[in-house]
Amino acid sequence: MKLVLVKPDVFGAVASFLCVVHCVATPFLFVAQVCSLDGCETSPIWWSSLDYIFLIISYFAVARSTKNSSKLYIKSLLWINWFSLLLLIVNEKFQFVSIPETITYLTALSLAVLHLYNLKFCQCKNNTCCS
Repeated sequence: MKLVLVKPDVFGAVASFLCVVHCVATPFLFVAQVCSLDGCETSPIWWSSLDYIFLIISYFAVARSTKNSSKLYIKSLLWINWFSLLLLIVNEKFQFVSIPETITYLTALSLAVLHLYNLKFCQCKNNTCCS
């Protein structure tokens, strides 16, 4: 947790990238094993719960990053992307609407890019700019 407080943008970018890797890797890692055992309907609980773990981690990274950002538009974009990712993951779990997986991948990648952009160009130089 200390890493999230000290370097939230680095942590957020890594978490977002790992989220994308998790989403992309799921079909390749488990389709053969799961289909042969359970008929393609289930995946291990620990694997499917990673979505929520990434959301929780990215929430804290976004919250901390927005406190250290000097640009209002970056703060807004970080929260919009995080909330969009939350909605996409919840929709994927409960299947309310059919949305292509690509949208989830792009949203997670956008969150990672925003963290990196914020790290490079939008950091406060002192404590007064981010209040």
